[in-house]
Amino acid sequence: MPIKWISILLLLELGCYFSCGSCGKVLVWPTEYSHWINIKTILDELDKRGHEVVVLTSSASILVDPKKTSTIKFEIYPTSLSKDDFEDVFKKLIDLWTYDMAQISFLTYFSKMQDITWEYYDVIEKLCRDVVFNKELMKKLQESRFDVVFADAVGPCGELLAEVLKVPLVYSLRFSFGSTLEKYAGGLPLPPSYVPVVLSEFSDQMTFMERVKNMMYVLYFDFWSQMFNEKKWDQFYTDVLGRPAKMSELMGKADFWLIRTYWDFQFPHPILPNFEFVGGLHCKPAKPLPKEMEEFVQSSGENGIVVFTLGSMVSNIPEEKANAIASALARIPQKVLWRFDGKKPDTLGANTRLYKWIPQNDLLGHPKTKAFITHGGTNGIYEAIYHGVPMVGIPLFADQPDNIAHMQAKGAAVRVNFETVSSSDLLNALKTVINNPSYKDNAMKLRAIQRDQPVKPLDRAVFWIEFIMRHKGAKHLRPASHRLSLLQYHSLDVICFLLACVAAALWLITKCCLCCCRLSSKAGKKEKRQ
Repeated sequence: MPIKWISILLLLELGCYFSCGSCGKVLVWPTEYSHWINIKTILDELDKRGHEVVVLTSSASILVDPKKTSTIKFEIYPTSLSKDDFEDVFKKLIDLWTYDMAQISFLTYFSKMQDITWEYYDVIEKLCRDVVFNKELMKKLQESRFDVVFADAVGPCGELLAEVLKVPLVYSLRFSFGSTLEKYAGGLPLPPSYVPVVLSEFSDQMTFMERVKNMMYVLYFDFWSQMFNEKKWDQFYTDVLGRPAKMSELMGKADFWLIRTYWDFQFPHPILPNFEFVGGLHCKPAKPLPKEMEEFVQSSGENGIVVFTLGSMVSNIPEEKANAIASALARIPQKVLWRFDGKKPDTLGANTRLYKWIPQNDLLGHPKTKAFITHGGTNGIYEAIYHGVPMVGIPLFADQPDNIAHMQAKGAAVRVNFETVSSSDLLNALKTVINNPSYKDNAMKLRAIQRDQPVKPLDRAVFWIEFIMRHKGAKHLRPASHRLSLLQYHSLDVICFLLACVAAALWLITKCCLCCCRLSSKAGKKEKRQ
């Protein structure tokens, strides 16, 4: 072989070696639906950079599909659960959040939500047991010598795998109820005086009564997190590790937290060195639309189009509400592309087309898009921010009302109540968002903030995972608060000590004064006698 070609091959090999740097092995503990979509975006980028990515997925998985073409590896483990078990839990949550709230009391609602949440975590625990008690699988994972475990914090087990395999842990997280995981496992300081609790639907500009309510939410969620079947999980982790163990302590060992929001969406609050906010990491420029869809969009002329979807988890809505919505859409001059899988509404207008699936990002990035009707999912909101599209929010469940409240506070959205929505409500909201230029201006301001970053969110997320692999963890970034009790963290022991010192000093001064008074009194009596 000529020397020239040998030199080229050597350079290519060296180039591959150095471009990868210290390519590592990533073990992934995923969750379903939008959580998987976000994690998958990061995994694809890690895979492109030469890292070996292995996703642990059960035979009951809903969206984690090993059959799709990908160089990412999937380790499929058997489970006695079925897809129906997973989907039933999510269906119960959707039914409760979407339809039952108007029919039950507040206390009954939260009692039901707790029962369903526990049912969800029972399913996750079953999956975790199917992994850690599978001796053949665990031996294979041990021998693979992974460099990091990458997990979603809302689906426990990633921290247990990291502990068993003795490798660093990186979390991906959008939010936890009341931010309890971020606060107590991650150590993130979130003062309730100006940081609204997740799901409170407040902004950072709270009135006195809102601050009172915010504090009550903090206390409620703190209590609720204690009521979460923690003893059951602690016993499970103890059985696996063969020593006393607490799930909260294992979660607290996480080396890094990737939070899927950013300051275009989130209100400012304190952060820690081992937290990075990477909201919008899945956002990308729009691609051309399918021919038939592009023709329909172009037929809108100067009026433009409205994009409408309630997300992938809600495939159908009650017929009465669908008719009310369709009636409102029929009365606007814009053309409407509505993702809808159900009986065609009787009031559907000629300007509206129904699709079982739409290329949401590509439509939002189209120059003719005037507004986005959304359920308020974080992924959809970030795509709207990325493309500068104002929103009409029809939140259904979970963090969606809170997400829309954030967009309202930033002047980029109008909210419509799903339970009481009428044709006139939706029509007025659409007219406001489309005809009032302030909503478009504010959406464009958020777009500018999202795009004006020194490093793209996806690149930052991947950098920190690689950083953890290179340095075998990042204990130097974890705050000392993890080693403190609640009394020590809030300096209550110090305050009690100082108060005791002050009390002791006052006691001594009082005693001295009383002694002096007695002595002077005795001296006065002696003088009188003389």
